[in-house]
Amino acid sequence: MEWFQALGYLLSAVLFIVGLKYLGSPRTAVRGNQLGALGMLIAVVVTVAAEWGGEGIIGWSLIGIGLGSGALIGFVMAKKVEMTGMPEMVALFNGFGGAASALVALSELLGSTPDSLGDRGALGATVFLGAIGASSLIGWVTLTGSVGAMLKLNGTLRGTFSFPGVNLVKGALLAAGLYLSYSLICDPTNMTMTYGLVGASCLLGVLFVLPIGGADMPVVISFLNSLSGLAAAAAGFVVGNDALIISGALVGAAGLILTGIMCKAMNRPFVDVMFKTYGVAAGGDTGEKRTVRGYEAEEAALTFDGVRSVIVIPGYGMAVSQAQHVVRELGEELESRGVDVKYAIHPVAGRMPGHMNVLLAEANVPYDQLYELDAINSQFSDCDVCLVVGANDTVNPAAHTDPTGPLGGMPVLDAEKARTVIIVKRSLSPGYAGVDNDLFYRQSTMMLFGDGKAKLAELLAEVKAL
Repeated sequence: MEWFQALGYLLSAVLFIVGLKYLGSPRTAVRGNQLGALGMLIAVVVTVAAEWGGEGIIGWSLIGIGLGSGALIGFVMAKKVEMTGMPEMVALFNGFGGAASALVALSELLGSTPDSLGDRGALGATVFLGAIGASSLIGWVTLTGSVGAMLKLNGTLRGTFSFPGVNLVKGALLAAGLYLSYSLICDPTNMTMTYGLVGASCLLGVLFVLPIGGADMPVVISFLNSLSGLAAAAAGFVVGNDALIISGALVGAAGLILTGIMCKAMNRPFVDVMFKTYGVAAGGDTGEKRTVRGYEAEEAALTFDGVRSVIVIPGYGMAVSQAQHVVRELGEELESRGVDVKYAIHPVAGRMPGHMNVLLAEANVPYDQLYELDAINSQFSDCDVCLVVGANDTVNPAAHTDPTGPLGGMPVLDAEKARTVIIVKRSLSPGYAGVDNDLFYRQSTMMLFGDGKAKLAELLAEVKAL
């Protein structure tokens, strides 16, 4: 069966790589997801088939129960989750991946004996135990960190949680984890050290995520995704599975690349995101009272009369209200009148990378109308109307005017340069960065307060009545 297993793993690796390539574009992302799922299915089938009749199988009934229950849970979760809950589910899946790798490593350690380690030879035993330590450290950090990220994303944990010296504590926990991993190589029978590694790693994951502000959650999710892949690759060395090593390495590398892209979009070094507490506005309430001008849909619709260009900026509020379909209908109505409609996508809009692309693709918005920040920013000065749907931090001029604030230096969409800005938002509450948005108070801004979907439906009806 060796040639059969090797061929199956090779096919899986090719599907993983091609699928990952397809995930780089919204046009081909669905096909990439399908190819990746097919590659994993082949890897699982080949692994089980290669072990058929082998001595390492404890019970086929357990394997069947695991495959069946896992497939059922995944299917139900995927069908029931709303698009607004997708970031939380992605974070949770990252945690599950890390936990699975850590549990595999722990089970292999508990099943090892001095004789079995001796059969591996000195180098083989060192690699085996080192991989267990790496998978445990990374896996448990990924689990607790991902759970913390999920709770932040769904609003259970709000704001940042920090204390003086938190970075020193994190550094001490990391050093303890590395030391305990080394101790595992020196004395694999010392279970006190092993469980100490589990505890230190779990605590490190919690302290890793809690001090980070919500505005940086896309960076955190990308990094946790990378960690889950690295944990899987280490687990692949533990069990000697090539497919697991390849897939884990691909996920780890892709996650690191995406993390770099997200950091560039935030204009922040990775170290600053991880170790500086962003997300809390400095200085607190200044006491300045400013007023905004609230408008009705009928008044806002008049601004579309005779316009030539409209840029739509979607944000998390669009996801919450499920307004993407009404946004598309409004865009089509304007296009039927000869208006040039574009959609400006900020790299960190929403709660995960590509969140807005997924929502607009679900609503069948043409891909060639989606523009990234660098490609669209120069066009705002020639834009007649900029329609902001639930976005906040990604259009906040404070990124330019307050270089020392939580958003200082972050590249934002220059909506303020449009002739008229219409903002659909529930309230004046600040975004995840905790910074009041000066755009709300500009003379050229019209605020439509209320549920995004309902307000846009009213606006669409009024535009049709023009």
